[in-house]
Amino acid sequence: MQRQGSGGGIVAVPLRAAGVVLLVAHLLVVAWLTLRPVEVAWVSAPNLHPLAGIRADFAQGWWPGLRRVGKDLFMLAPLGFLLPLIAGRVNASPFFSLMRTTATGVVVSMWIGLLQTYIPGQVVDVDSLLLNTLGVIVTHLAVVPWARARLRRRSGADGTGAGSQGPTPTIARVEFAPWGDALRRP
Repeated sequence: MQRQGSGGGIVAVPLRAAGVVLLVAHLLVVAWLTLRPVEVAWVSAPNLHPLAGIRADFAQGWWPGLRRVGKDLFMLAPLGFLLPLIAGRVNASPFFSLMRTTATGVVVSMWIGLLQTYIPGQVVDVDSLLLNTLGVIVTHLAVVPWARARLRRRSGADGTGAGSQGPTPTIARVEFAPWGDALRRP
């Protein structure tokens, strides 16, 4: 089954449905972690200077720096493979797939940052945006090409499922009309 202009095979509906369920569950967990009020004695100013917060955390020691980088890298990383899974394109362009996934990751991260401005105790941090986006990119590059190759092998050489149904029938070559030889002069 192919969609017009999709550029390739489509992943099975149950796999895509599982991707939707996992994406919704992941986004609910992310919303719970990032958009709930936090009781703190004081709130620092928003960090709008790229990498300044990461440098400040590493200045306090390796553990706070690594904890922050790891938390922000893994926060939205599952989007890197869940979004292409939901799209369901097995033979999609790797570059455009990465660009679509990255753009969606940036938008989700920006919405989280925007919504955090209205939550008590939450602070906007541009480093979180950068690390969330990097996590989406790394996950996409690490998982999606491998998964698409495996799905193509499983469903056939071209990803359309033709491997399980046999070869595509071809039309025999059509020549000129048989009476074309009668018109030649001897």
